[in-house]
Amino acid sequence: MLMKLTNNEYNKLVQDKSPKSPLWRNILLSFLIGGAICAIGQGIKNLFLNNGLDMEKAGLATSVTMVFLGALLTALNLYDKLAKLGGAGTLVPITGFANAVTAPAMEFKYEGIITGVCAKMFTIAGPVIVYSMISSVIYGIVLLFV
Repeated sequence: MLMKLTNNEYNKLVQDKSPKSPLWRNILLSFLIGGAICAIGQGIKNLFLNNGLDMEKAGLATSVTMVFLGALLTALNLYDKLAKLGGAGTLVPITGFANAVTAPAMEFKYEGIITGVCAKMFTIAGPVIVYSMISSVIYGIVLLFV
């Protein structure tokens, strides 16, 4: 037997049956975990600065270290657990990019190096890289003429 519902009745039914999201808890955890990742990155940068690197090289070394840590945590299946808790807070830092590249590679590793890892590695991060490159070229052209 089919129920005849109006759009308003259907929307109310969906609202009543949907689980309530703990919005403020999710926002707080996202902020705290994203902030903790950034604080760890700042700590790593301070270590590089205190060991004699200049600001530019310390920033580069920090980026490489954070990408490595993000990839390592993904490979150990710890980044996904952190992301379930921290939500968008784990997407914003550079470790989120490392996770976006590493996770598909890990998922498809059994399909082989070429058709698995290499082909699937940039399925998530690829569009981000392409659009950021296009945006930077357009921005550069605008700056050239302005």
